[in-house]
Amino acid sequence: MGDLQDVRVLYAKAGLFVLGGVVSSALVLLECPRIRVAIFLAIAIWCFARAYYFAFYVIERYVDPDYRFSGLWALGRYLLERRRNR
Repeated sequence: MGDLQDVRVLYAKAGLFVLGGVVSSALVLLECPRIRVAIFLAIAIWCFARAYYFAFYVIERYVDPDYRFSGLWALGRYLLERRRNR
């Protein structure tokens, strides 16, 4: 399977991710409607977004500029190989 290159499909994919996150968050808050749960959920979402940014932007720009990750599995394999080569 090749990389997605159609801009419309990429925007649709991003929209589906946002929709999934909004619906999932709403369902969690409907299940347990407390302000603490909303705060913890917001912190978790922010932390995962920053970790994803780190995984793809920071590592590719500052740690190993020659390597390009295709996804989280590729990142995991890269980190395991790097650990073995030390």
